[in-house]
Amino acid sequence: MTTTNPNFTDAEYYARIAKTRAEMDRRGLDLLIITDPSNMAWISGYDGWSFYVHQAVLLPMSGEPVWWGRAMDGAGAARTVFMRDDASIVGYDDSYVQNPQKHPMEALASLIIDRGWNTGWIGVEMDNYYYSARAHDVLTNHLHEANLNDSTGLVNWQRAVKSDSEIEYIRRAGSIVQRMHEVIVERAEPGMAKNELVAEIFHAGIMGAEGHWGDYPAIVPMAPSGMDATAPHLTWDDRPLRRGESNFFELAGAHRRYHCPQSRTLFFGPPPDIYRRAENAVLEAMEAGLAQARPGNRCEDVANAFNATLNKLGFEKDSRCGYSIGLSYPPDWGERTMSFRRGDMTEIKAGMTLHFMPALWLEDGGLEITETILITDAGAQPFCTTPRGIFVKD
Repeated sequence: MTTTNPNFTDAEYYARIAKTRAEMDRRGLDLLIITDPSNMAWISGYDGWSFYVHQAVLLPMSGEPVWWGRAMDGAGAARTVFMRDDASIVGYDDSYVQNPQKHPMEALASLIIDRGWNTGWIGVEMDNYYYSARAHDVLTNHLHEANLNDSTGLVNWQRAVKSDSEIEYIRRAGSIVQRMHEVIVERAEPGMAKNELVAEIFHAGIMGAEGHWGDYPAIVPMAPSGMDATAPHLTWDDRPLRRGESNFFELAGAHRRYHCPQSRTLFFGPPPDIYRRAENAVLEAMEAGLAQARPGNRCEDVANAFNATLNKLGFEKDSRCGYSIGLSYPPDWGERTMSFRRGDMTEIKAGMTLHFMPALWLEDGGLEITETILITDAGAQPFCTTPRGIFVKD
């Protein structure tokens, strides 16, 4: 019934479930409706590009989780979830799909009622990308005996400390993103159309590295140049690469849905002095921040050390400089939990994995030099060995 190549052992899934149920019990929840596909995968193993329709994993306080989704995706669930009981995979009729006259949450409410889970407290992930206002309204109107509780982030926080297997998958993703940056330096030339370079980046990412295949990333390559690089989150077009412009590449290698983001900046010809000064400031500030990224410290300790050094060297960064990463699906490779920023008092623990992301956007371009790190007992350990600095080609 299950895939012949599972990502994790049954024991690991049961350990995750026990950890999640302990938090559910602490909050007084009787049932958790998990709609974030990253959380669905972490709890059950489900992996499919079906998150454009309503789907969920239901986690009661006893028994196996139940995958619920579009009936045609049930076969994919049977191939990927760890549960072996046929009753743990439930599909709804296709007439519910994108039909303004009816809603899939009506079918979910019926399932919950049939299983006797329609009383007490039910947790829902109200603030994620996949649980709509309409979905919540339909559930509320059909589960009259239940109390729906906002449980956004409940599962996300259980994912914060990674297992050895998860760390291994991120290491493999790290070797992939390292190869992607090598390809940029090898192939990029003045006059090359940006979309051609991005095609090479995608090819390297999917081909993988060191014998491990590449999965699709939760975010496409961010690859702006020149004035476009003064802003974050722009992608690419067909304009040619040019001398004298900054080009930053914010990428992630991915393996079995686990991500390792990393960013670097490329110049053709000597970078202007402002970029060299910014590079020096970012690298020195990164070292200060990384020195604080150790068990027992707080997330804000990393941000405060980074910002103090950056400010001393004449630069400022208003946004956060890092966040937790791991297993993810579009549109984001972050875990939406802790951040390296002032006021985040989350205790740093061994086994956490974070993207240290101290990007700067200047008046005529951008500078991104970032690292994904593993917190060990001895402190921060980067997953990659990509040279840290501006890439320069003549």
